[in-house]
Amino acid sequence: MLNVIEHGTPGGTPLIIVHGLYGSARNWGVIAKRLSDSRHVVAVDMRNHGDSPWKDSHSYTDMAADLAEVIAAYDGQADVVGHSMGGKAAMVLALQHPDMVRKLMVADIAPVAYGHSQIQYIEAMRKVDLSRVTKRSDAVEQLAAYVEDKTLQAFFTQSLDAAGQRWKLNLDVLADEMEKILSFPEVDGVFDGPALFLAGANSDYVLPEHRPAIRALFPKARFAKLADAGHWLHAEKPREFEASVRVFLDA
Repeated sequence: MLNVIEHGTPGGTPLIIVHGLYGSARNWGVIAKRLSDSRHVVAVDMRNHGDSPWKDSHSYTDMAADLAEVIAAYDGQADVVGHSMGGKAAMVLALQHPDMVRKLMVADIAPVAYGHSQIQYIEAMRKVDLSRVTKRSDAVEQLAAYVEDKTLQAFFTQSLDAAGQRWKLNLDVLADEMEKILSFPEVDGVFDGPALFLAGANSDYVLPEHRPAIRALFPKARFAKLADAGHWLHAEKPREFEASVRVFLDA
């Protein structure tokens, strides 16, 4: 089963948090801990990320099956929040296992194929000489030559085991499966439960032309935007993101 980090006391409908590409459950620690004041929160490491098993496949069908296994271990139903890649995996989960999802919140992603690639970040991480890394700041210093954004430098190195001098990301498989990660599979089914698609106001990942595709699969979908936030909306505006989760789940 996937590695999980739990916050709060078990009981009631748990909240499953699903991170995006190159992320981990640890990235969501502050938000998960704050939300655990009123519910049991379970943040997962997706396959090929963090402390979860490495697999040869990174398809959304497989990721959805991983999430279903986690939810089955928590009495079979959960609220699910997923960001980016995690949002797509959460959508496939809801479409294939609608009885397992009470409410679905998708952060800054749509059920469509995207034309941009994230392979440049894999190439940047591969260029880090891990033999010269004894602490994360060593890796940050090297990454800076290839990744200008300081926020992304810090984000990527959260998935670094400095002591073991290894990335906790299966970079080879993620590179091989990048086309699948950028796409969205054809999935039979409809999720007619409550669904919120929350986008960063400064992001172009969820556009008006995506709404018909979203509503075809999620007929009760609602849409909202987080002001002054881009694709990494939960990191840029954590308190506002947290408030949006609370309002949606408590409605």
